[in-house]
Amino acid sequence: MGASVNPKASCHKCGDPLRVNPFHQTQPYHLGLFRNYTYPSTVFFVSKIFAVLTQPLTWVMALLLASLWARNRPKLARKLVGMALALLLLLGWQPLPDLLIRQLENQYAEMPPQVDLKGYVGMVVLGGSTDPSYVAQAHIQTVLNDAAERMTAPIAMLRANPHLHMVYTGGGPDVPLGTLSEAQRAKIFFDSMGVSGPGVRYETASRTTHENATLSAQLPGVDVTQRWLLVTSAWHMPRSMATFTKAGWNVTAYPVDFRTGLATPWTEYSLVSGLRSWQLVLHELLGGLAYRLTGRV
Repeated sequence: MGASVNPKASCHKCGDPLRVNPFHQTQPYHLGLFRNYTYPSTVFFVSKIFAVLTQPLTWVMALLLASLWARNRPKLARKLVGMALALLLLLGWQPLPDLLIRQLENQYAEMPPQVDLKGYVGMVVLGGSTDPSYVAQAHIQTVLNDAAERMTAPIAMLRANPHLHMVYTGGGPDVPLGTLSEAQRAKIFFDSMGVSGPGVRYETASRTTHENATLSAQLPGVDVTQRWLLVTSAWHMPRSMATFTKAGWNVTAYPVDFRTGLATPWTEYSLVSGLRSWQLVLHELLGGLAYRLTGRV
């Protein structure tokens, strides 16, 4: 039996869902929840360092700090300040990061909504589509971010293909004691959309794409040798597919959350959008490199 979608489902009504744990940890499997605590890993902490390095303003700040260090050499200091300003201006030119993101997104074809999915047993949905817990805990409604298609696309897929099972994977690194993980917040959202039943499972401990793959494979009733759809952002799909395949999954890419079109106008300029795009693509490129070096892909 796959996931059931009840069109008359109401919203979560067990009190404040982001302060009261609605999952009754003594019965995790009954509620489709899998709790598997992991210890901090070197790779996880290294990934946080990479996250800082992939923020373009870090480079600008480094150049400005270097100019202060070179204050006794005025000519060099002026060059460093000029480089920092030039870099800052370049970061807002949208076509350049879009070119790199487009190369990631085009590696796997977009599936049309009406595609026949009868040959698949289910889908694995990667987390990353809800706001951090410090934001979510202040609200009753589920707060989605700009990757919301990771949450909304599975609903349409399940309505058209009710035989599909769904595994949502994502604990998140930012879950303080007493608040809900990302997967738990996702469960509140999917319950409110009528997506529930024995065919829906949640993995709540993973913090990285590698842990998404390995911990989801440990869920009761999950057979990684069967055909699964992998649902995540198109720009994240290359690393995700390589990671899940390495972990033994038989997966087919179902990319969502596209950020680029066929081309970006050369006149498109925005420091806000440009910085976000650069951080996104650098995170993926460096993440892919780190995964290859550590044998995770």
